[in-house]
Amino acid sequence: MQDYYVHESSYVDDGVKIGSGTKIWHFCHIQKGAEIGSDCSLGQNVNIGSNVRIGNGVRIQNNVSVYEGVELEDNVFCGPSCVFTNVNTPRAHFPVHGVYARTRVREGASLGANCTVVCGHTIGRSALIGAGSVVTADVKDYALMAGVPARQIGWVCECGKRLRTPELTCTCGRSYRLFGDILEQVGR
Repeated sequence: MQDYYVHESSYVDDGVKIGSGTKIWHFCHIQKGAEIGSDCSLGQNVNIGSNVRIGNGVRIQNNVSVYEGVELEDNVFCGPSCVFTNVNTPRAHFPVHGVYARTRVREGASLGANCTVVCGHTIGRSALIGAGSVVTADVKDYALMAGVPARQIGWVCECGKRLRTPELTCTCGRSYRLFGDILEQVGR
């Protein structure tokens, strides 16, 4: 028995795994070999490429394509029309035939609307990428990124709120400390 929902306008290829409680809305295409965890939501016009792995609790808003080579860990949020790439030097007349740069979006990270993630980078745990930003390098855990190219402009809590500095505390009760340029949660 199917324990997930796929809208009748969407296509799910053979060899796809979809976890329980996941909802796939209008005009989506899930390509062969893709794995989608439980309790995910894929908005209208989402394309999941072949062999893509998506964790549990992931929210992908409308008009997002997650190409082969991209991995989304648990509880990642992809805002409307955010963009992933998977080839650094694409050429129509020199196709790469399955050789894709790996991009990893770590647990709890959020990607704002219309941001672009250039392939071959890792976005850290609970990081927040501002709307319209272009990620061209690895992003630290809890980093708040904005701009073109994206630059770190602060830190965010696991709950998503900007951390007060220099004390690195959040109104939700979590607290953090810096070890060099690495932020770690120390209390709740």
